[in-house]
Amino acid sequence: MAINGAADHQNHGCALLLTSAPPGRHRVLDTSSALPLLAAVPPHILTGTRSGGSVVQLVDPVDANTVTTHLHTAAAAPGPLLVYVCGQLTLDRKQRLPHLLLGRTTAETVRYTALPWHWLAATFQQRPPGSTTVVCDLVADESAWQLISTRPDQLTGGLALYGVLAPPPPKRETVACGYSRALAELLRAAEVRPPLERLHQEAAAAAGLTGGRQLLFGGWPPQRSHHGGAPVEPPPAAGALAPAQPQLPAAGPVPPHPADLAPRAADSRSTALAAPPPGAADPHAAIREAARAGRHTEAAAIAAAWEQAALRAAGPSSAEAVHWVEVRADLAMLAQDTGRACELWLTAASARLMGGQDTEDEAVINAVDRAHHCWSRVTDPARARQLAPELARLRRQVVGHQPGALSALQQRLDALGAVR
Repeated sequence: MAINGAADHQNHGCALLLTSAPPGRHRVLDTSSALPLLAAVPPHILTGTRSGGSVVQLVDPVDANTVTTHLHTAAAAPGPLLVYVCGQLTLDRKQRLPHLLLGRTTAETVRYTALPWHWLAATFQQRPPGSTTVVCDLVADESAWQLISTRPDQLTGGLALYGVLAPPPPKRETVACGYSRALAELLRAAEVRPPLERLHQEAAAAAGLTGGRQLLFGGWPPQRSHHGGAPVEPPPAAGALAPAQPQLPAAGPVPPHPADLAPRAADSRSTALAAPPPGAADPHAAIREAARAGRHTEAAAIAAAWEQAALRAAGPSSAEAVHWVEVRADLAMLAQDTGRACELWLTAASARLMGGQDTEDEAVINAVDRAHHCWSRVTDPARARQLAPELARLRRQVVGHQPGALSALQQRLDALGAVR
């Protein structure tokens, strides 16, 4: 099998594209500008597969049961699943839970005519880990924004969620779905779908969403803490981030640097970071404690919360944001999610290069070496083939400390091609 992806070895995937503008003469979200661009993306790019896929479009549905039926059909499909949701959120009056407005929804009928967001989240709980991705471009009304901006776990529900939630716009203004358009343009220009973490960061940056009041979700969004139910709150600014670099034990043909989850000296891109101000808790101790106790989701949620703060304050190529991507990569490896760890290390390496670091910079080399190390331990052939093109692209740029690494990657990929 060639690294350029010409051969067709991966399962078919499925993409469900759902847009639902709120009813009434004035729509606060311009969903009509988003769906045609995404629908024009080749199915195999949307789904991240090599042998095509099916794409189902739901435009302004009026019945929650109809939407639920399509969700269950998509959940039953084999192979990777991408669910795209573009619409407006509100809360029902009784339980105060997020709902997606549908074509017949009014303020008085939310519980009966809108789609409860937790129905969507629950639909995909039984699918294999890592097989489902939800991408959202949402706007919240005032009640939903007040809740979700402080309790993002109300929206994530354990989903691998990427995208943006915007607050309600000024009266009679329309939100332009810039994130969706940027996402579609990036996908239409790609030969294979980039790692989702990098794709999300580039789309958010292209849409100008790295700052302001928008709430960005990047795959591991904040979730409830196991220590009492309150969400983990990120710091208010990137200046509160403490430079640290958690590491993994060495193993395998492309070993990372040996150390455990502990801070070390910041690299050359992180020297400007300040220590947490008086009274601000350093999150690294809590992350280490949770990871060592096996509470991997909690540890990842803490890191994700700080990463979101760094993204909003400094952007995806900043030292602060890259640091937290790398923390999450280490945590994924500790949780034995080697595919996720590889994807995050690839994202970190790309972000460093996009930020101006040289291909011979030690931090860039380390990121690519660790991505390769994690990839060599991905046991699912389809997942390994999915990650290979991006890893090969970076390997051609970053030779690293082992000149034969690209050949080793090709040899393993050829072996995986024999597995059906």
